[in-house]
Amino acid sequence: MKKNRQYEVLEWASLFLEKHHREKRVAELLLQHHLQVSRSEFFVTMRDSVPEEVIARYEKDIVKHAKQGVPIQHLIGYESFYGRTFHVNQHVLIPRPETEELVQHVIQYTNSKIVDKIPTIVDAGTGSGIIAITLALELKNASIYATDISNKALATARENSQHYHTNIRFYQGDFLIPLIEQHMQVDIIVSNPPYISRDEVSELPDTVKNFDPELALFADENGLAAYKQILSQSKQVLRKNGCIAFEIGHEQGEAVTFLVKKTYPNSDINVLKDINGKDRILFAKL
Repeated sequence: MKKNRQYEVLEWASLFLEKHHREKRVAELLLQHHLQVSRSEFFVTMRDSVPEEVIARYEKDIVKHAKQGVPIQHLIGYESFYGRTFHVNQHVLIPRPETEELVQHVIQYTNSKIVDKIPTIVDAGTGSGIIAITLALELKNASIYATDISNKALATARENSQHYHTNIRFYQGDFLIPLIEQHMQVDIIVSNPPYISRDEVSELPDTVKNFDPELALFADENGLAAYKQILSQSKQVLRKNGCIAFEIGHEQGEAVTFLVKKTYPNSDINVLKDINGKDRILFAKL
């Protein structure tokens, strides 16, 4: 590319992405990252020249995203969630906006619940730690635990936790098993577990199915296996009058409600819709 003004570099990248059926906005976000400028600075400096070494790195990333589907979050190394940035990589699920809504509902529930002790919350299957860390930062008086079966995911979660100086206790293990082994109990179980059936893999974009870890995406039994496992384990972990908050697939409301009722017949269950009007969150109050 001989043209090296910022707007020219951006135009080339936008057209290249469009040609490969990718979102043109990625061109802007990646260039901001490589130039290390804010969005406002980016538009002020549109006619400035871009150093050749920056163009070379930028072009390489644009091609990776356009041709291979490498997520922009993996290229820049982070994603925004609840107004903060978190380190992400190939070992963890890239945070989705819908999960922010799950966290928001847990925060509202915890703040509205009158308790005479410190509320305890476990994030089962924490991944990058975004749920646990956000809850720790927003609920200063809560005691937060987080688990994951993947040591590599936990390493990422601990890195994010250290960055925000949160006092979360992390445990390696399958969902609630670490808490059961230590005879620990909690007031709230929150989880965004794997809930996609393997039959649906062809429907997923390549940026997801080729780069998000399978452990965080897919579950057996039509995507319900993880819910069954967590609910079964929860009997030894969840305190009386506790609460379970799940993120669910948009067609799983009825099935997960059935599973919760089977485990806790007297629970009060609400299936909540996300900002797109799709079933996304299940709240069960015991």
